Amino acid sequence: QVQLVESGGGLVQAGGSLRFSCAASRSIYGINPMGWYRQAPGKQRELVAIITSDHSTNYADSVKGRFTISRDNAKNTVYLQMNSLKPEDTAVYYCNANRLGLSYWGQGTQVTVSS
Repeated sequence: QVQLVESGGGLVQAGGSLRFSCAASRSIYGINPMGWYRQAPGKQRELVAIITSDHSTNYADSVKGRFTISRDNAKNTVYLQMNSLKPEDTAVYYCNANRLGLSYWGQGTQVTVSS
């Protein structure tokens, strides 16, 4: 079992920045990958970024060059730094962890980007 607690959402103007944290209830050394997804109103949940245990990363095309995912295994935490935010980034963002074939989700945190 892995519990994920997200923090860092909020309201920001276009061009601004936000940083998410996702704290896991257990060591994340063996959790691979961890990632961030988002779901905008009326749309399906989509991948934003993932990071493997060896810190390899992958990003959705829409966020490449603007978002950065990282992980601190010692703190059991994954981060998402979001820069140059756009109104189309408005969504509920979810942290995700995969361990032993099971997928775990955080509670979600709202990001609203005003134009």
